[in-house]
Amino acid sequence: MINRRKFVKAAGLAAVSSGYVFEALASTKNTVEAKKPVVISTWNFGKEANAAAWNVLKDGGRALDAVEKGVHVPEADPTNQTVGYGGFPDRDGRVTLDACIMDEHGNAGSVAALEHIIHPISVARLVMEKTPHVMLVGEGALQFALQNGFKKENLLTPASEKAWKEWLKTSKYEPVVNIENKAAAPKKLPGGKDNHDTIGMIALDTNGNLSGACTTSGMAFKMHGRVGDSPIIGAGMFVDNEIGGAAATGVGEEVIKIVGSFLVVELMRQGRSPQQACQEAVERIAKRDPKKAKEVQIGFIALNKQGEYGAFCLQPGFTYAVKSADEELVINGKSLF
Repeated sequence: MINRRKFVKAAGLAAVSSGYVFEALASTKNTVEAKKPVVISTWNFGKEANAAAWNVLKDGGRALDAVEKGVHVPEADPTNQTVGYGGFPDRDGRVTLDACIMDEHGNAGSVAALEHIIHPISVARLVMEKTPHVMLVGEGALQFALQNGFKKENLLTPASEKAWKEWLKTSKYEPVVNIENKAAAPKKLPGGKDNHDTIGMIALDTNGNLSGACTTSGMAFKMHGRVGDSPIIGAGMFVDNEIGGAAATGVGEEVIKIVGSFLVVELMRQGRSPQQACQEAVERIAKRDPKKAKEVQIGFIALNKQGEYGAFCLQPGFTYAVKSADEELVINGKSLF
């Protein structure tokens, strides 16, 4: 009598030798229907941003339009002191904004150190669509925005100005990591302790196309002129329409050093799930500088072409939001420490 386990093993080896198993697996993979549309974004306030993006996606709209409309929500929210209007200023009391955007064709636009404009993400989109460039910065970015109909406004709200003045009383007049969550801050920020709250968003539309956006007011009380990862294509955000997209949040200097979001997408290209890719990127940051990794927060989110998503971070407290036809969630990201 033939042992059943040996029979199954022998049959499997025969199938592999003939190539049938490989063909079957490939066929199965190719016939899996992608879960779409879906949008994923960083932090608790990503839930409201996702809702705005979903209004575009549910009607068959383009992922690019969805991510732009989605991040408009935190950009215009004066109570969110890390993105756009009402963001914490730099050490000189100036609110400077960074943003980038990518579409399904690999086109990209970004702005850095932009002042006086509530929606830097829309300026970044115009850089992508109306200029031969990818990035405009500072006065040049402001000039471009004003020439294209954007209104010049004061982005420093009374609450953020008060926090800045309190910080000046005892500061050494230098940027301090995680200063947002210390005594100078008027309230705890979304997402928990020791975080920098960029809004990063990736969307997959009904046509199976991906786009992404990332926007922030950067590290609170930073040196004037400091730019983090958020407007840098491949660091703060990256999209490859064949594979998926990723976005980062946290201390941008550490994300830049590993080209974090590009790395996550490339790991997905090599076969990692979104969750595995985010974790491996975080582990690479920790391996590069173990001491610093324990002192800062960095998180990644990722969404692949099949509509699968994942996230991972250094420290507990990072959250991300997901919206599809089947679910609307805010999820506590898994952490290394």
